[in-house]
Amino acid sequence: MTKHPQFKYIIELNIALIFMATSGVLARYIELPLTITIVTRAIIAGILLFAFCIWKGFNLKIKKQDLPMLALSGILMGLHWLTYFEALRLSNVAVGMISLFTFPIITSFLEPLLLKTPFQRIHLLLGLLVLVGIYFLVPEFSFEHDYTKALAYGVLSAFVYSLRNIIVKSKTSNYNGSILMMYQMFTIVIILSPFFFIEENIDIMAQLPANLALGIITTAIGHTLFLYSLKKFSVTSTSIMSCIQPVYGIVLAIIFLNELPDSNSIIGGCIVLLSVILESLRSLKTSRSRVN
Repeated sequence: MTKHPQFKYIIELNIALIFMATSGVLARYIELPLTITIVTRAIIAGILLFAFCIWKGFNLKIKKQDLPMLALSGILMGLHWLTYFEALRLSNVAVGMISLFTFPIITSFLEPLLLKTPFQRIHLLLGLLVLVGIYFLVPEFSFEHDYTKALAYGVLSAFVYSLRNIIVKSKTSNYNGSILMMYQMFTIVIILSPFFFIEENIDIMAQLPANLALGIITTAIGHTLFLYSLKKFSVTSTSIMSCIQPVYGIVLAIIFLNELPDSNSIIGGCIVLLSVILESLRSLKTSRSRVN
């Protein structure tokens, strides 16, 4: 076993973030109503996760008192995806993904309040650094501009994502991450399935390859690995280190969409990346001091 397992956990978290970063590119390939895209994604991921849990022999039973919390986390997850994909639709991968990553700032306030953990000023400072990076992404703060609307949707998505992470954090010690993610997927399916009968002219088969990739790579694998990382770090630390995800997303967009970010996006991305490096180093230093 490595002398400093925290470094191993950071690597594992970044692998999860690379898988999750594929959402930005895949969202641009799917031409379906947002509700249909999200429910299809949840169906695919839910089935795959259920099969995985059965194969591993996990106990799928959930305590009755935990069901409301899991249902709420599923609702928040669905709302997070809907608002995030709308942000991507109104802008590009760079703006859509980085605007979402205001969630570390939100988490740094919500986690001490909801989980009764000590408030750390360094998290607030790093969160503000992320906010400076976000500032460079918006050409003008006018809600007549699609990029500003995208930022608003991204911040809303960040808020519900923060709440979801905090709620799930309280359950990661009791349940396997795959089980938690599976129940969230089933909740989304139950809520959004009626849209199959409401939306018109839906051609799911034409969009099936991208939806399969979204359900398997981004959701079933990426988000499940992310839940595992919540066992190793605080929600705030995980959130701040996750800010490197837009950088991965931008690189993927350059490769697969030939979508080059402008200079402001590059500046904002570099500032966000700086906050990730600082938090990663701080987390490693804290782990080493505990070992010693």
